[in-house]
Amino acid sequence: MQFLSDNAARVHPQVWAAMQAADAPDAPYDNDALSQRLDEAFSELFGRDCAALWVGTGTAANCLSLATMVEPHGGVICEENAHIERDECGAPGFYLHGAKLLLAKGEGAKLTPETIEAVAAGITRGVHQVPAQAVSITQVSEFGLAYTPAELEDIGAATSQLGLALHMDGARFGNAVAFLDCTPAEAAGPAKALSFGFTKNGAMDTDAIVLFDPAQADLVRWRRKRAGHLRSKGRFMAAQVLAMLEGDLWLDLARKANAAAGMVAEDAGERLLYPHQSNELFVRLTAQERAALRADGFAFYDWDDAHVRIVAAWDTQPDHAEALGRAIARL
Repeated sequence: MQFLSDNAARVHPQVWAAMQAADAPDAPYDNDALSQRLDEAFSELFGRDCAALWVGTGTAANCLSLATMVEPHGGVICEENAHIERDECGAPGFYLHGAKLLLAKGEGAKLTPETIEAVAAGITRGVHQVPAQAVSITQVSEFGLAYTPAELEDIGAATSQLGLALHMDGARFGNAVAFLDCTPAEAAGPAKALSFGFTKNGAMDTDAIVLFDPAQADLVRWRRKRAGHLRSKGRFMAAQVLAMLEGDLWLDLARKANAAAGMVAEDAGERLLYPHQSNELFVRLTAQERAALRADGFAFYDWDDAHVRIVAAWDTQPDHAEALGRAIARL
């Protein structure tokens, strides 16, 4: 019974069907008919003009987005647990040609105007220090917590006052929208660029870069090619994204993942490090308790010495989630 990661989930049947339907001759790279529909599809979703490009990984989506905002001598303010800091093997520095991550500490891995301003205030020595040029936040955060529209408005006001661009890592953006029960535009807030995750939520190998300033699209296209992420048969990438957007499949699947995590959270009770707001849970378990759960057939990650991470996916079987919750309650 697998709760390791939503990256391990199956590809949704509608995505497979869309890829099969795309298996016909068309223009290469991103000149095919499906790729050409992405701008319109995301503009409709967010209710504003957007440019959208497919990429093969969330790391590429994050770093290519940030590369439109930050110069080689600049910096990106992010929370110390951010994926770009802890899980991308220095890729931001590589893609941004040496730009630095400027770390802040936030409750639940979330930034606030105050934590952003504190980092910016410490940069006082002109050319002797790395200047902040952008802020990156994660929706939902690395501890599974969602930024509310009000919180995003406050962060947007702070970043605007400081002259900083705002990037959103939306690897689990669908889970945030499902929890907040708001529009995608409200969940993205004032972000200038969004890494919209699909791979964790039912696609095979595709995420999207959504640019709310379409004028930046050509820059990303050049950088995507240079980085080796321009696929020759891009129609299969676009087919996955369009299949996920059709009928709000992405949101339905995120709701299923959140609901499965909720079944576990209900029984985990006071063991939860943070409230249930997505498909991720962080649960307080001793080494002996972890061993007992694994002996019962449950798979999950050790987060630290005191907590494990439990991740539900769109295809998590409800009886598995219920079984894990009951097993935790019995400990």
